[in-house]
Amino acid sequence: MATTLKPVDVVVIGLGWTGSILAMELALAGQKVVALERGAYRDTTDFDYPQAADELRYGIRGDLFQRLSTDTVSIRHDMDSVAVPYRQLNAFLLPNNVGGAGVHWNGEHWRPSPEDLNFLSHNVERYGKKFLPEDMTIQDYPVSYDELEPYLDEFERLCGTAGTAGNINGTLHDGGNPYEGRRTRDYPTPALPHTEGALRFAKAAKELGYSPFPQPSANCSVPWTNQYGVRLGPCNLCGFCERYGCYLYSKGSPQTTILPALMQKPNFEMRTHSNVTKINLSADGKRATGVTYVDASGKEFIQPAELVILSSFQINNVRMMLVSGIGKPYDPKTGEGVIGKNFAYQMMSEFGVFYDKDVAINPFIGAGSGGQAIIDDFNADHFDHGPYGFVGGAYILGGTTGGRPLQQLNVPPGVPAWGAEWKKAAKDHYLHTTRVQTHGSVMAYRGAYIDLDPTYRNALGVPLARITFDWHDNEYKMTKFVTEKARQIVEKMNPKAYSLTMRKPGDHFNTRQYQTTHITGGVITGADPRTSAVNRYGQSWDVPNLFVFGASAFPQNLGYNPTGLIGGLTYMGAHAIRDQYLKAPGPLVQA
Repeated sequence: MATTLKPVDVVVIGLGWTGSILAMELALAGQKVVALERGAYRDTTDFDYPQAADELRYGIRGDLFQRLSTDTVSIRHDMDSVAVPYRQLNAFLLPNNVGGAGVHWNGEHWRPSPEDLNFLSHNVERYGKKFLPEDMTIQDYPVSYDELEPYLDEFERLCGTAGTAGNINGTLHDGGNPYEGRRTRDYPTPALPHTEGALRFAKAAKELGYSPFPQPSANCSVPWTNQYGVRLGPCNLCGFCERYGCYLYSKGSPQTTILPALMQKPNFEMRTHSNVTKINLSADGKRATGVTYVDASGKEFIQPAELVILSSFQINNVRMMLVSGIGKPYDPKTGEGVIGKNFAYQMMSEFGVFYDKDVAINPFIGAGSGGQAIIDDFNADHFDHGPYGFVGGAYILGGTTGGRPLQQLNVPPGVPAWGAEWKKAAKDHYLHTTRVQTHGSVMAYRGAYIDLDPTYRNALGVPLARITFDWHDNEYKMTKFVTEKARQIVEKMNPKAYSLTMRKPGDHFNTRQYQTTHITGGVITGADPRTSAVNRYGQSWDVPNLFVFGASAFPQNLGYNPTGLIGGLTYMGAHAIRDQYLKAPGPLVQA
């Protein structure tokens, strides 16, 4: 028998990036906010050095991630196959604990290109509708770049993001990205310095006529105090970002940017080890009445609330909507329904670039996103796709994010995977190796979606989310094209040798292989409730006092890392809730 608790104004499901932003903004608006987090509390002080740099604990054993023995996902390549649950996930890393994926991300802090937000209409206008594959289901966002720009800026100020602007109020600036959308001001902090590998990449790229620029990074380069009065410290390029918490208060995360101020609010309460199993609805299904959750002892509680914020990781947002019966589930056979629609990933390729012993790369000097050089010429629609027969693209980056010996050690092609010869090659090449990568988009397709697994359930009896996904010809063409451009840069860098990892036609999606961790879609945003689950402010079309935030809103996946866009959409929604919804609860956009 569930215990019903005292009602509150707002209940927040998941205290990661989006949940922390919404909790803070609504607490500032005077709302009584309760945040429910299924994992444990994590503070920056939990990541004391040198324990924070334990690669076995965090990199290999995934201490910050969800325990897959109690909850996981099932995966299949097409709708006629049987999905099975996975106990090894590297293609995406399901977060756990307070801070969510914002604790262990690398910090690549991108804005979308303007055409990323009207991707369908832009491509149809430029190339014609027949240029797109018949089963491609890409859509436009219901917001333009200029409308979103102030909120993208607000998220950058939160993180103290380091970078070099390329376009301030329409004026292009040397040293920045010449393809970026207009920004009203420069980054909060200067770009981090290039590492040796990035310097060599940038030099080769310039010689080929490109305009390299520093990776935008949520790793502060100098001390920064954000809008909540929280102070961040400068990055020291320790090389322990992805899969790790930051012990220097440098990497933008909920712990370093929001929680120190939020935890002091008397109208905010955080409950950890609280696993939400369902969003509860009124009898007519048109209003959320609160949530049901299970605590660490296995007791079930009902938390009534006037406003529900669903702000967990992408895959869990989709599952929560499905198990709660909110919105029409997507049917790939008819193309109707919206919940679970347009699941997407990203596609990368990577060169290992090997120099002789007279070139000191020193890969242990690095940051998750700082110190790398980028070219953006072949991303989004920054070039004419007409002759090549695909849409989307990738940015190309050079440099290293660190030199961790277990997961970031490269050896030249032809070296055995173990034994004395491998040991010698590892020793000889560790200090003299860098990398060049392409980081590419993946479009949405009719047969790529999420639903509830009909067979498998987690430890609480909730059905697993079932992912149906595989690569498509459009992405094979994209990665081959961009990888050849990257190869030209690699060869211009004049290494002793190089290796290449690239996905080719016939390769299947393999969740055990790491490339990025960026999965998107399933509760997508749009202007039409027949083709989207939430409106431009993240508000459910079906249940107006439910707002859903995160990468689940993306109609397709862009070439950039998603967190900057997630932050911008979240702040846009937060302002709409504070300034409009709280004054007059109801739909913010008329269907």
